[in-house]
Formats: sequence, C-alpha cells, structure tokens
Amino acid sequence: MQNTINIKNKRARFEYELMDKFTAGIVLAGTEIKAIREGRASISESFCEFNDRDELFVINMQIDEYSHASHFNHKPKAERKLLLQRRELKKLSKEVKASGLTIVPLRVFLNERGLAKMQIALAKGKKLYDKRETMKDRDNKRDLDRIKKSFNN
Repeated sequence: MQNTINIKNKRARFEYELMDKFTAGIVLAGTEIKAIREGRASISESFCEFNDRDELFVINMQIDEYSHASHFNHKPKAERKLLLQRRELKKLSKEVKASGLTIVPLRVFLNERGLAKMQIALAKGKKLYDKRETMKDRDNKRDLDRIKKSFNN
C-alpha cells in the first residue's frame, strides 16, 4: 500500500506552543478514507474537543466528498471521533479542564497497514510577542542558511 499521504497543519506550530504529542486513530466512513487516500482533506482550521461522555472528537476537519461515490457520500465537515487509550484520554481531559490547554491536530497520515491516523498535541496558545519571536528566528535561520550556501560554493 502506498504510504504517501501526509496532511499537515502548518499553522499549529506557529499559533501554539506544543507540549505532548499523541497518535490517535480516526473513525471514518468508507468514502471518507477513500477521499483521504486521494489527499483531499484539510486540518488547517480544526481542533479537538471532548463531549459529555469524555470521548474526543475532531471538529472542523474538512474531508472533501469522494469523486466516485453515489448519493451515499459523507458530510465534508462532520465531527469525527478519535480513538485513544483510556489513560491517554483521561490525561488529556484533565489537562484541558485544569490548565486551559487545547488539543490541536498536527497531521493526518496513513500507517503501514493503510489505516488513517492523526497526530494530535496538547498545546498552549502563543502570545503575539512569541509569534514575532518565532518569525524572527525563522528569518535569521533562513539568512544563515543563505550565507552558508554562498560560502560553500
């Protein structure tokens, strides 16, 4: 099976300070997994939330409709359940309720068995000055790489 699907949330590392990372399974319908295998998904504006029964769901994840499906296609922005071990769910729930952290999806990928997985992270929102610092560090690194490349040639 081809394992080239790697859908990333590039804004998450800029907007949030990431603490712990987890890999979770996703409950998907047949047309949803087929659309993900085509690479037709986006997690750029999505977030994770617990419901009243302490189940974790990803909200606002966009999975475009599968092109070869009939009228039995899925909803593009439906809530999708995430599968984690019970102790991981309890830890995440405790952290979110106690310290006001949030859970953000980082990437969606296919594992070696062809199953869709989502890497999520416990995150704390960055302040504006932290974001400016991140941009400054990124620009400095880019300039240093340019200088190094010019010296090597």
